[in-house]
Amino acid sequence: MILFPAIDLKDGRCVRLERGALASATVFNDDPAAQARAFAEAGFKWLHCVDLNGAFEGHSVNAEAVKAIRQAVDLPIQLGGGIRDMQGVEAWLKARISRVILGTVALSNPRLVKEAARAFPGQIVVAADAKGGRIATEGWSETTELTPAELSERFEGAGVAAVLYTDVDRDGLLKGVNVAATAALARAVSIPVIASGGVSGIGDIEALLAAKEPNIVGVVIGRALYDGRIDAKAALRLSNTVR
Repeated sequence: MILFPAIDLKDGRCVRLERGALASATVFNDDPAAQARAFAEAGFKWLHCVDLNGAFEGHSVNAEAVKAIRQAVDLPIQLGGGIRDMQGVEAWLKARISRVILGTVALSNPRLVKEAARAFPGQIVVAADAKGGRIATEGWSETTELTPAELSERFEGAGVAAVLYTDVDRDGLLKGVNVAATAALARAVSIPVIASGGVSGIGDIEALLAAKEPNIVGVVIGRALYDGRIDAKAALRLSNTVR
């Protein structure tokens, strides 16, 4: 299982939100590039970055911070937030971002997502962000009637690398990852699933592994890493040794 340490960017700084609300931002590092280096030195093999301002404004806002992170580390990076057209996808992939995460546009323009997945196989991730079990878009500010499974099923066979499932109701609150919902989504689709939202300790990683769903391939870890609730070495050792 891949552990994705999260670097969420707001106004050029590394922050964590509660339930996706910008007003709830807690700043953990003024230097996102330094944070990226710290995660690399801890032994993580991927980074998960989100342009929070971009998610709300509909276009990339924290590009300079993302580029600084890219220059600081050699790790593969998956990036989301405000990427809503093919031009944006292409620009970030040319900038050596490994995977682009598409959320709002996955609902509003699924054809674009499929075209991007065909053009860039293995480099497109669909974000299935859910509030109350229903897909949320526009920086999680709007909720639809669509379930994560219904959204994800639209991209079966399209070549997307993964579905990133986030339980927004738990995000940033350290309430524990929603293992049941993640496992249900993993059973519903053939696309690999990455869990996100609410990770509070190493027990959440153990619970995801205990679900024994081979389609759950990773988990995003945020606040619990920043405040020391998860020891990076212990978590990585667990993810590397348990199959």
